[in-house]
Amino acid sequence: MTISYNQHEWLRSFPGSVVVCGKDGIILEMNPRAVETFKEDGGSALIGTNLLDCHPEPARTRVKEMLETRKPNYYTIEKRGIKKLIYQVPWFDDRNGYAGFVELSLPIPSEMPHFIRK
Repeated sequence: MTISYNQHEWLRSFPGSVVVCGKDGIILEMNPRAVETFKEDGGSALIGTNLLDCHPEPARTRVKEMLETRKPNYYTIEKRGIKKLIYQVPWFDDRNGYAGFVELSLPIPSEMPHFIRK
């Protein structure tokens, strides 16, 4: 799968990082924000590599488990003073079903309102 930015122009300026991998863990696509976020690890050269190789333990085991069980994973982190929501969910292909995972990394304010809607 290759995303054409001509078809998905919004990915260029999306304020979060988007990384897409196949069910085997191979990184298929990164938006420009993801390339910038992971520039010290190789940036766009990470496309085509296995994301398991990018994670030390215990994260590596967790990622492997996610790929096998297809269960989403989400949490918040703070790195270099920036708080982020990490949202990792399976994606599906219309023809083949389960196709891999998408990771969204979104900067969020350290304090933010929470609303309960009915």
